[in-house]
Amino acid sequence: MAEMKYEVDGVECYRMWIDGEWQQSQSGKLVDVENPTNEEVLCRVQDGDEADGKAALESAAAAQAAWAATPAVERGNILARFADKIRENREHLARLETLEQGKTYELSLGAVDVSADFINFPAQAARRIEGDILPSDAPHEHIMIHKVPYGVCVGITAWNFPFALACRKIGPALTAGNVMVVKPPSVTPTATLELGRLAKEAGIPKGVLNIVTGSGSKLGRELVTNKRTRLVTMTGSTRTGQIIYRDCAEQLTAVRLELGGKAPFILMEDGNVDKAIEAAMISRYLNCGQVCTCSERFYIHSAVYDEFVEGYTARSRELKLGDPMDPATDIGPKVNRHELEQMEKTVQTAIEQGAKVVLGGERPTGTQFEKGHWYLPTILTDVNNDMDVMREEVFGIVSPIMKINSFEEALKLANDSDYGLSAFLFTRDIGRIQRAVLELEFGEVYVNRPMGEQRQGFHNGHKLSGTGGEDGKYGLENYLEKKTFYVNYA
Repeated sequence: MAEMKYEVDGVECYRMWIDGEWQQSQSGKLVDVENPTNEEVLCRVQDGDEADGKAALESAAAAQAAWAATPAVERGNILARFADKIRENREHLARLETLEQGKTYELSLGAVDVSADFINFPAQAARRIEGDILPSDAPHEHIMIHKVPYGVCVGITAWNFPFALACRKIGPALTAGNVMVVKPPSVTPTATLELGRLAKEAGIPKGVLNIVTGSGSKLGRELVTNKRTRLVTMTGSTRTGQIIYRDCAEQLTAVRLELGGKAPFILMEDGNVDKAIEAAMISRYLNCGQVCTCSERFYIHSAVYDEFVEGYTARSRELKLGDPMDPATDIGPKVNRHELEQMEKTVQTAIEQGAKVVLGGERPTGTQFEKGHWYLPTILTDVNNDMDVMREEVFGIVSPIMKINSFEEALKLANDSDYGLSAFLFTRDIGRIQRAVLELEFGEVYVNRPMGEQRQGFHNGHKLSGTGGEDGKYGLENYLEKKTFYVNYA
């Protein structure tokens, strides 16, 4: 059997995991994976296309019936072993994700821990997949609602947390009796490819999990439009999600989308300013701001505006950029040159529209930053809600801060967005909190705390931030469809 990796001209190359084996793309093409810290080629992966997508889907389809027929508790036990394998390889997987994506090693370690939990939580719920028995209007009859797997699922993940996002989909999908083909992004694929090795060690049967790499336009589109695919779950940009949604329409394939966000961060006059600053430091700077739930726009009450801006700026100025493998580093590089240039363009446009730069607004200087994709923590004031920086997702360490004067104004401005993924609110007023529950148009709201969802919760977006959702019992339900039986026993 072929090994996971081989070398070409001294560069490591990863194969794809298809039908329980490591395979090269049928075209033989490869694509470079860059280290964003120094712009060097980290490795190469297969540039899979339509033929490879078909092969992976055929493998999954062949494995579906046997996996679905496997008792749920047995599926759960296998997946629990899979989670254990992830934990056993914690340091190795974290190092890979840091090298390919640029997040700090400490954050990568935490991401691996969460990934194991994404597998283990649904695995422990395998015995608790429930249907319903209902009384019938007819005599000698009952109605059974039976929940069954969709079959072949496709999981497409984003580049910011590729390993965790893959596990977030694999855990509930396989627990529910589905099989899955995962396509990680070509820019950050290596940690996810390691799941093939761990799946085999855990005893996941061949074909139940396939992992393929390649472009979205060829491989991705084949996976999404193929008739064998019954459900597509994708995490990524809103634009890509809209394309996938349209592509799934032809076959009426079920779709679960977790897309972009533009989270408002609201601090009222009665909120704890110090607590809000601490939360903002996490909720804006985590992973260089490359998190869909990060606080993207700040609405600060005029009574505490100056205090917040001064404190937040002082804390932000202390952040250290540098080698993400260094424990002293707070912020690593952006993932690639394109993302860096997009953020620079956003800041420049904001300045042209009247924003004032309080901190940052440029790339850092110094020899250590000559290579890599670096940008300084940036704080903007004198912004208004019509500026591009307040309306379009930045996905980086830019904080536009706007002054507000009432809770009604905060709600109106927060909801004035095409996105509805997450929001933040800092207030001691329980009445305001209850109003926010009813009136904030977001799927996930953090009250008096930083971001960070939990496994038993439900992570979902409203508006252009997606459809479906993940985690907890509701996330598991997303991988099951219903059959209704009218059973007459007369």
